[in-house]
Amino acid sequence: MQEGDTKSLARSISLVENEQEGYESLLQSIPTGNTKIIGITGPPGAGKSTLVDSLIGLIIHSGKKVGVLCIDPSSPFNLGAVLGDRIRMSEWYTHPNVFIRSLATRGSLGGLHPKIIEITDLMKAFHFDYIVIETIGVGQTEVEIVGLADVTVVVMVPEAGDEVQTMKAGLMEIADIFVVNKSDRPDAETFMKNLRLMLASAFRNHQEEVPVVKTIATQKEGTKELYDIILYQLQKEHIPEKKFWLLAERAYWLIQQKRMKDVDKQKLRKEIEQLSRQNNFNLYQFINQFQSA
Repeated sequence: MQEGDTKSLARSISLVENEQEGYESLLQSIPTGNTKIIGITGPPGAGKSTLVDSLIGLIIHSGKKVGVLCIDPSSPFNLGAVLGDRIRMSEWYTHPNVFIRSLATRGSLGGLHPKIIEITDLMKAFHFDYIVIETIGVGQTEVEIVGLADVTVVVMVPEAGDEVQTMKAGLMEIADIFVVNKSDRPDAETFMKNLRLMLASAFRNHQEEVPVVKTIATQKEGTKELYDIILYQLQKEHIPEKKFWLLAERAYWLIQQKRMKDVDKQKLRKEIEQLSRQNNFNLYQFINQFQSA
């Protein structure tokens, strides 16, 4: 990856993110990429960004190139990213083998960006060895990441306490690896024990248990072990069923948007009002005109 490529990628992402003219042609020209995607998710305050910062260092020191997408909450005023994870990862911002981009969720559920699939496909075309996606950590709705990532890391902290007992299956099932970060805090061992017991109960029919790793990301403790486990998990064959479902959902939405692009709500309202005043409005006859392909 050269400096010019980085600038080109940044411009391409902006083009797609803002749906500027030519973005669809750009997407249609993207070659299929096989870059492995590492998803990092978990509740706010778990230290995901610090953990990602450590992982970037390990990836770079192994001679690899990495692209990082940090999904931030949206500003309610301009839909822009408000956390600015790039500030926390400033050590890597100008590194020639690292590309970091913050994206706002823009109100999207699932903790991701509404164009995360398109942007990830763009990233795959730029010859990274790995792509890391850090989500905002909105909790139990945050299951889209499993359809996108080859390995999903769920980061938690000892303070989660009773949260583990009430954790829904959705969040449990997306994890390929659990990380207990800030493990120097009180009750870390008890938390680890309860988490492992719950995992053993939830996945007793699985041949291989979900790894649980202790880290102190601020001191880079346990992060090398985590990186090694991530690499091991990436080598395994993953059933892509959930990825196919995610792509099917996205295809459905895009087709829907295409078919609806010429439909104007204001115009619809006026037509409905006019027909209603003539006592000649039947909703189902009315929508039938839009149902031809």
